[in-house]
Amino acid sequence: MSDNNKKKNGAVIFAGIAIVVVVIIVLMVGLFIKLLSGASHKSTEQLLKKVDVVYATPEKGTITMDDTALYDELPEITKYPLAVEGRGDIDIEIFTSGEKAGDNYDSWLVDIAKKFNSSGATLSDGSSVSMSVRSVASGLGGDYILSGKYLPDFWTPSNELFGEYIMSQGADIEEYEERLVGNTAGVLITKGSQYKTIKDVADAVSSGKINLGYTNPQTSATGMNLLMTILKEYGGNDLFSDQAVDGFVNFQKNIPYVAYTTQQMRDSASNGSLDGMCMEYQTYVNEKNLNSLYDFIPFGVRHDNPLYAVNYGGKTTDKKEAMRMVADFCLSQEAQTLAHNKGFNYNDDYKPEYEFSGTEIYKALQTYKSHKDTGKNIIAVFVADCSGSMDGDPINQLKSSLSNGMKYINENNKVGLVSYSSNVTVEVPIAEFDLNQKSYFQGAINNLSAGGTTYSYEAVVVAMDMVEKAREADPDAKVMIFLLSDGMANGKYDLSDIRYALEESKIPVYTISYTDQGDAEALKKLSEVNEAAAINADSDDIVYKIKSLFNSEM
Repeated sequence: MSDNNKKKNGAVIFAGIAIVVVVIIVLMVGLFIKLLSGASHKSTEQLLKKVDVVYATPEKGTITMDDTALYDELPEITKYPLAVEGRGDIDIEIFTSGEKAGDNYDSWLVDIAKKFNSSGATLSDGSSVSMSVRSVASGLGGDYILSGKYLPDFWTPSNELFGEYIMSQGADIEEYEERLVGNTAGVLITKGSQYKTIKDVADAVSSGKINLGYTNPQTSATGMNLLMTILKEYGGNDLFSDQAVDGFVNFQKNIPYVAYTTQQMRDSASNGSLDGMCMEYQTYVNEKNLNSLYDFIPFGVRHDNPLYAVNYGGKTTDKKEAMRMVADFCLSQEAQTLAHNKGFNYNDDYKPEYEFSGTEIYKALQTYKSHKDTGKNIIAVFVADCSGSMDGDPINQLKSSLSNGMKYINENNKVGLVSYSSNVTVEVPIAEFDLNQKSYFQGAINNLSAGGTTYSYEAVVVAMDMVEKAREADPDAKVMIFLLSDGMANGKYDLSDIRYALEESKIPVYTISYTDQGDAEALKKLSEVNEAAAINADSDDIVYKIKSLFNSEM
């Protein structure tokens, strides 16, 4: 062999060795990064191999078939403390939606109350008058008033829809002022899009061209407004015609999810998973990250924050005089200027094309409940934390929540139950939630007790495996997991271990955390993986919040 050939062969061998070395280095770097990040790319099946699973023998329990209304589980009003507490001889309390009683640009009514309380307002007889403000979501405030569990003097939801609704159900309220401060609801769509009207957006969603997020119409004034608008756009004068309902179903089947809170929806938008979302203009105009990226398309009824007097006929003359003073102060030029500075009183040229009666709103909510899942079956597993940190009131509240929430789960849904502490127990395998399954479900709830360590992520893996296997027989089903826990996990797995499998499964994990003693942030991160709701609920109101969640999702 010539020297030239030897040199060529040597070069080829050297190049080959170099390539092998480079590949090895790349693989080692990849492995190092993977180990450094703590990431795992294991499947559900692989994760399951390291989980100790116990299969309980289901026992039947007695279920109650009472018609307890959702608002019977309302927490004590002290769960929602006063943002401003008046101390006058006569105090006027106002329930208000959050955009008027929060921080920064959401603090308008808080600021007004403080100004009023420092003004030295008095009645003709010298009695001092003060103003108290309590932040309560529009739907929740309506529940308190409708149930009679707690009655403020005034109530100002974001729009008139919840007012019309509870009046149609017999609530003792009357519209005191049509508008406290001006606002509008709208759809935020990526700037420069071809969509200019709400009908354009609805058609684009229905055809799968864009992903849109909105809030639960059973609790959110904006969500309810969108529901009514969609039915109107497709049904015309008959909101509940086949055409209207079909239009809503086609729209709903292409909605990735309905957010439990506006913040959850905004987080999803920031993650880039949504092309649009519903929002009030007052928030839009104040958030540069929103108004720089999205165009605002107004829809539905105006959000002019009407003021309702509660049980007005039962008020004393002095109380009525004090209420008038408070309302006039809110409508004063000084107060309205402050409102404008905080993003209210814009878009006054927007006029709604229609209005809705309380009866129509009631029927629309029933339509939503019946058709929100667009004909798909639901497969769900409930995962109950029975570790030692849940001992006492938390475990009792968890059991009460599941028992009371059962009536909001439709019988055609397929449901299972898992509990966990130092191991994971399949209490009730997934099956159709008929009377027989409900009895087994209740029996398992009765036997839950707290003790041991907290294998939260192992329990989620078991629930994922159950859901994935059930989905094989019904691939079009809507799937979900509900995790009830204080979040204080200390098992073999953490979120980084199961994230890959959870992302691949696309199963949303709704979490309900006991924030008075747990790690709510960890549960929130778990819910964010597949865009589910993370609800913070202490023992005072978890029963109501879980029932509300079941009512909307199940």
